[in-house]
This record gives sequence, C-alpha cells and structure tokens, in this order.
Amino acid sequence: MPALLLALAPAARAQDSIPAATEYRPAAAALAAHVERARTDHGIPAISVALVAGGEVVWARGFGWADSAAARPATAVTRYRAGSVSKVVTALAILRLVEQGRLALDSPVAALLPGVAPGATLRQLLAHRSGLQREPPTGHYFDATSPTLAATVASLRGRAPIFAPGSRHHYSNAGFAVAGHVVERVSGDPFTAYVTREVLAPLDMRASTFTLATADTLRLARGMTPGLDGVLRAAPLFELGITPAAGLVTTALDLGRLAARLLIGDGPVEAATLDSMWRPQPARAGLRTGHGLGFRIGSLDGIRRVGHSGSVYGFAAELAMLPDSGLAAVVLASRDLAAAVTTALADEALRGLLGRGRAPAAAAPIPDALASRITGRWAAGDDTVRIRRRDGELVLERASGLARVRLRAVQDTVVTHDALQLGVRIVPRADGTLGIEGARYGRVEDRRPAAAPARWRGLIGEYGPDSGVASILEEQGRLALQWASFRTPLRELAPDTFLLAGGLSGGERLVFARAPDGRATRASISGMAFPRRAGVGEDGAGFRIEPLEPVAELRAAALAATPPVEQGDFRASDLVELRSLDATIRYDIRYATTDNFMGAVFYSSAHAFLQRPAAEAVARAAARLRAHGYGLLIHDAYRPWHVTRMFWDATPEAQRDFVADPARGSRHNRGAAVDLSLYELDSGRVVEMVSGYDEFSARAYPEYPGGTARQRWHRELLRDAMEAEGFSVYPVEWWHFDHRDWRQYRIGNARFEQLVP
Repeated sequence: MPALLLALAPAARAQDSIPAATEYRPAAAALAAHVERARTDHGIPAISVALVAGGEVVWARGFGWADSAAARPATAVTRYRAGSVSKVVTALAILRLVEQGRLALDSPVAALLPGVAPGATLRQLLAHRSGLQREPPTGHYFDATSPTLAATVASLRGRAPIFAPGSRHHYSNAGFAVAGHVVERVSGDPFTAYVTREVLAPLDMRASTFTLATADTLRLARGMTPGLDGVLRAAPLFELGITPAAGLVTTALDLGRLAARLLIGDGPVEAATLDSMWRPQPARAGLRTGHGLGFRIGSLDGIRRVGHSGSVYGFAAELAMLPDSGLAAVVLASRDLAAAVTTALADEALRGLLGRGRAPAAAAPIPDALASRITGRWAAGDDTVRIRRRDGELVLERASGLARVRLRAVQDTVVTHDALQLGVRIVPRADGTLGIEGARYGRVEDRRPAAAPARWRGLIGEYGPDSGVASILEEQGRLALQWASFRTPLRELAPDTFLLAGGLSGGERLVFARAPDGRATRASISGMAFPRRAGVGEDGAGFRIEPLEPVAELRAAALAATPPVEQGDFRASDLVELRSLDATIRYDIRYATTDNFMGAVFYSSAHAFLQRPAAEAVARAAARLRAHGYGLLIHDAYRPWHVTRMFWDATPEAQRDFVADPARGSRHNRGAAVDLSLYELDSGRVVEMVSGYDEFSARAYPEYPGGTARQRWHRELLRDAMEAEGFSVYPVEWWHFDHRDWRQYRIGNARFEQLVP
C-alpha cells in the first residue's frame, strides 16, 4: 500500500469526513450544491459522497440525516446498503482465486456445482452471459426468509438456462449468487468470511460487510421507500439470499478507498487482471461499452467510465471510475428507486474533477401555456404515452418501462425530473407532434379502453410478499407486470402462460396457477413463486372492519362529546342539497344504510348536502361528465362531526389513514368534501372502479397502478372533472374530493333531521 494511503486510512477512520484538498475545493463545492438540490427535489433523507484523485480520497462527507428521528446526521462513514455494487467485490474475489490458480475463468460452472448453470462458465456468470434467469427460485430479491447462499444456489439445480450460455446478455442476480457459492466451494470458507479477509480488509474497507447481522446498525442509514401515496416509509431490512449480488453494506469512504486502490493498480488483483475486468464481454474489436467482469463499462463525455450502480430496499448507490484519468466518484443515498439521482451526481462529480463542472440547473413547474401544449395522450407506432396534470405538476405515463415519471422545466426545456429518470427531453414540435428519445409522437384521442378479456379477469391482482408486492394489470389490450414503478408487458403464449416482453427479466416466462373458480392463486417467474395476496374488496365487494366497540356504545359516546373549538373568521354555513342542482345526480348514501364499512346505519335519511360553492362546483363537474355519457353517483357529502368521532373510535389504529381524526375534524364535517363515483347515463349501470367505495387498501389510492385500463380510465375521468372545478383528491381515496374552500367553514355537527325540511 502506498505510504500516502497508509497515512490516510487511520485518520479517516477517526473522523466522519475528509475536507476537500485545495485543488479540488471548487469541484467539491459544486457537487455539494448538486447534492443539496437533489435531496430537496427528490426527497432523499441522506446522501454521502467521496471523490478520488491521484490514488487517494480527496473529499468525503455526508448530507442530510442518516436517521432524522434520532437526529443522526449523515457522514462519510454512515453505512448504506449498496445493492448491485456488491457485484464488483464478488468479481474481485473470483478473479483473486483465478490468479492463485485455484479457478479457471473458462471452466464449466457445473464441474464445481453439479446441475447448476449447465453449459455456462465463470466468465459468463460475471459478464451476465450465462443464460441464467434473473432471480433464483429461492433466496431471490423478494424472499424475506433470508435462506443461506447454499440453499439459494441449490434452488437453481436442474433448471435449464433461459438462453443458451454465451448467446446474449441477460442480467442475472442468480448468476452472481452462483459465483459467490463457487468462492465458498473453492476457498472452503463462507463467502462473507473469504471476501472480508481477501478483498475488503486488504483494501482497508473496515466498515464494510456482506452480513447485516455484523453491521453496526447505529451507523446504518435508515433506508426509506416511497409508497403509492407519495409518503416515504422505512424500507424492509432483511438478509438477501443473493448476498454476493446485492448484499454489500458499506460507506462512501470505504468505496472511495476501493476506487483509489483500483485506479493505481494496488488492489486485490494484478493490474493486468483488472484491465481484463474492464473490457466488455465477449471481447470484440471496436466494442467499447457493455458488461465486463463484474463491472459496467460506459462512457462519460467520450472518456471510458467503469463501475456499477446499485438499488436495494431503501437505498441507491453509484461507484463510477475514469481509469484513463485516475478519477472516481462514490454516491450513496438512503432512498429506494433513486439510482438516476446517484448516477447523475456521480457523473457531475467526475466532470467537476475534470474541470468541466456545471452549475446545478433549477427545475421548476412547467408554465401553463407549455403544459397545455403537451398534456394528453400521444402515440408513436404501438407505443402510447400520456402526459397529465397531477398536484400542480405534470407526469409522463408509459405502458412499459418506467410507468410514471415527473416532468419539470429546466432552462425552458421540459425534461423528466424524477428519482427514477432524469434529463429525458420532451420536445413539442411545430407540426404538433412531440419528440421523446428520438421518436415522434402524434396526439391521439383519449378514448375509453375496451373491456379486458374475460379470461384475464381472474389473473389481475396483487402477488408476492409485503416486501415486494407485484401487480398484474391490464393496459392497452394486454397484461403487464408492475413492481414499484417498473412495468413489463406480458405476451400471451398459451392459457395462463406469458412471456415477459422486456425489462430486466425479459425473455423469461410467467405462469399462473388457478383455483377451480378461475381466480389465480399464484404467479411464477422461472420458478420464483408469488402467492396471490388476499384481495379484500376486489371487484367492488363491500369492505368491512370489526368495530373496536359496539356501535351503540360508540354512538352514545360520540353524541355526548363536543366538537373541537375553532378560532378565526369563517363563512356562514349554507348547505345545499346536491340533487336540487342537477337532475342527473344520483344518490347511493351508504351511511344511511348498513352497506358500509361498519355495517351500521349512521344517517337518519339519504341526503347529500354541501356548502353552496362546493355544491355548485359538483354540478359543473356533472355537466362536464354528461358530455362523456356519465352521471355522478354520490356516496357521502356533509357528515355530522359525531359520525366522524364514531368512525375514528371504531377503526383499528393501523387503518386510520382512511378515517379522519375528530380532534381536527373532517372536511366532510365542514360541508366541503364529497365521496362520489360514476354511472352510465344511458344504462344506469354503476361504473366499475379499481376498488370498491370505502375499501381500506392500497387499491383505493388514486395513483394505484393495478386493475384494468378501463377501470383506471374511469377513475381518471372522474378526477379530471372534479379537479377542473376546484376539488382535490384525497391521497388514499379515489372517491373523496375536497373543495378548495374547505378551510373557510367551521366543523358542523347538525344531524340530518335538522337539515331536511
């Protein structure tokens, strides 16, 4: 180890940051500005970075909070899960054994692990050309049971490859799990023990580990993941069976040390071996990008760039090196699905080190005139996209790939500006078309989709564990698989058998098992089984809770209670009966019947009142919908405060997102909120939505991606009409809309018999 690094390592361990070296202060200051803007724009709690030049870490520090609840700031030594950056370390372990003559890169894997990865070599495993499936049947990314590495690899025994080994690139966590088990077989040590002794320790990566059990959890950042309601929540934390592929826990400083040592040829393998790892596979003249041995090889402004990105529950990571310039950048973040941000920050860091840094561009909401030009549905061949307004901004929705990304204006240009994707330009052209990634999209009419085929209805739903819920949905006349924000179309091969037509598992098969009633019980991808999740409330069936107390007792206590006292100036109440304003408005007042989530009658009569401005706005929304052939079906409007108190006291704490806190009162209590749906004017049939009314599940969220295209289209039609008239949808209930003036009215507690003439 060079003397400089020997001197640096102990000092770095004793401090939580490294001040920028004098000549790199401008680059560090520029990157700090980029990081702070990214944290704000994308809601990332913690980011830690390290810059490398001249064989040493020249700057390392943290931003934000590793754990805001504990007031623990992020530092350069805060631990993060690094996801697929793990593959770099695993590949170095394999190549170290090769250099020692204990392994041959081009020997068959099956010679070491009989029945596993038939026909594939170690070289092909490390370059994702083994033909193995993306995930093993056991110990896969979604398997929270944390099986051993041996059990994970054993689940692959006897399974044929998805593609002929060496024939094509197919990204595979399973392949790296197999590589890690080869390390165990050859070394005689557990994978974690060998890689710690032979790779991490020699690189002075003392804070890094492949086992959560040995990680200092007090120094692990709290990984966060966004829900369908947009709220960040603590991500699952469990050991992965595919540890060699995605199990590394590390720090920005440790990864900076790794990069520094590799760039000066002082790593766990010889410089010539490392150079071979940084060459795309298979070796061909003129091939400059692709996958090498454990590394991704690309280009940054014409300069060779090697490294790897990572994404795992609650975390994102980027290790980026410019071998020909001796520079590197590390970026770690404590937010799931934020790899676009960590990659962009690493690239800007490298540009800064090269003296090509740019000031961070501010992203702003898109001006109304420009937004009006690009909103709507657009098509280029078979590919259809939709741009719509959401919460004051625009989002781009696609049928495959990233299902939804936010759009912003950056220097008068519309770009994707989302943790999932940054910088893709959306260009309105003079001929009325839209340019996206080189394709020309023409505007198309946003028609009601055709009904989904009956044979698919039993397949649509949710599958898998809480740690990785997958949705099977219908979009543009075909089924699709969606996990988080990634959507993969399915091509029907035979009854209940589909091909994943794209994505990281592209080319693999998804097979459903059905119960005698036709409803699927399980979906399997290459042997990776996802049980069907309990579908309470599916197809509009009524949802029920078991009240915490008898309804009669709840009622007595609520009627005896007093609404909270409010200070301030309020408008006088002027409640208006909705159907008096528009004859097409129909009622289905569930709380005047037992057909509601508590199975009890709460209202003495079936009426719906709103404050006059809100009521008139509903009538205008009804007029908008008549043009499409639909009428409004009202489920609830003004609600006396004592009923809100009953709901709260009856509902288990885990489900209280769906009921209002009586201490603050409900917007319904103010006469400025309405629950409603649609019916067909010509037939009178109630429109089927993705979830039933008052369903306490994620299916009720306005942004829930599942169901059929027609169900979602109806949900969006209702939302668009209501938002156009000054309402906003409640984040966890597609049917609940609040009028913009709701704050101007007091909490009311008048009973229905006091309101009805």
